[in-house]
Amino acid sequence: MPSIANLPARAWVDIDLGALKANARTVARTSGARLLPMVKANAYGLGIIPVAQALETLDPWGFGVASIEEGAELRSAGITRPIVVFTPLSAPLIDQHLAHSLRPSIGDVAALEAWLGQGSAPFHLELDTGMSRSGFRWTADTGWRERLRGAVGFEGCFTHFHSAEDDPASVHRQWQRFHQMLEALPARPPLVHAANSAAALQGHRYAGDAVRPGIFLYGGDVGGPAPETVVRLRARVVAERIVRAGDSVSYGGSWTAPRDTRVATLAIGYADGMLRSLSNQGAVELQGHLAPVVGRVTMDCTMVATEVKVALGDVATVYGGLVSLDDQARRAGSISYELLTSLGPRVQRRYA
Repeated sequence: MPSIANLPARAWVDIDLGALKANARTVARTSGARLLPMVKANAYGLGIIPVAQALETLDPWGFGVASIEEGAELRSAGITRPIVVFTPLSAPLIDQHLAHSLRPSIGDVAALEAWLGQGSAPFHLELDTGMSRSGFRWTADTGWRERLRGAVGFEGCFTHFHSAEDDPASVHRQWQRFHQMLEALPARPPLVHAANSAAALQGHRYAGDAVRPGIFLYGGDVGGPAPETVVRLRARVVAERIVRAGDSVSYGGSWTAPRDTRVATLAIGYADGMLRSLSNQGAVELQGHLAPVVGRVTMDCTMVATEVKVALGDVATVYGGLVSLDDQARRAGSISYELLTSLGPRVQRRYA
């Protein structure tokens, strides 16, 4: 661990790429399928290039992104594996997909016709088996299946499970619908994929040819094997005082000291990813003890009550220590995905 003097002045996040790769190996071993890791949203806030480069060493089939820009960023960093853009294809964006050798996700007739009209570049077909977000719906057949006959670029077919973490019956139901749709296609594509982190960790049952792990790679709990901790969000103490009984803390005076209380101010706020919903709800690790958040989280600072004396420059761990990522998410009334993707640009990412 570097000395405190060598650490950033405000807030930063320590990212363990070894733990990230260990979590990916767990998914691959459990599912028995190739990896198609999801690195969208800047790899869930952690940095798309360092994360993809770390996962490259595990020989994934390719990577999943949400935008052309994310795919182009991977290409500019020298990533040559297949990249699937999971936002449904819009015909005006075909040239941009082709320019960066990106596989589009196609889930409507107009987009399918437009893509097939450009030639034989690979694409992935999205089937809606219950997510009701995008894709060809399992209850409808508008003649699109015949357009796939002889389509040279038909590389992959996929669906999205909507409740793999907590509703096994829904996963089974969607899997059945998915296979009924696959059987009705003119031909099975080389790559069939459906499983997110939670489904992939259930073994081979829903693995298909590839699995699409996301949050588990980054240390989020999905109800199966416990992930290794990847992310530790840190913040420095920048002020400290004794708040007298009856005095309030932060905007709106939403917290009043029940007795004389030591309050430390941390240099992290909602502009950095410390969700405002953690006001009077969250807790951090400080000097080896839990310190509850008191008062409203502000844009740049968060106040915590501590039973132990602290010094300016001391480091608090917001999550990834005594308070886990998922525990802090529960305290915020949110999910681990939101905490990670809310990490602001001024929070320095440090990789190990």
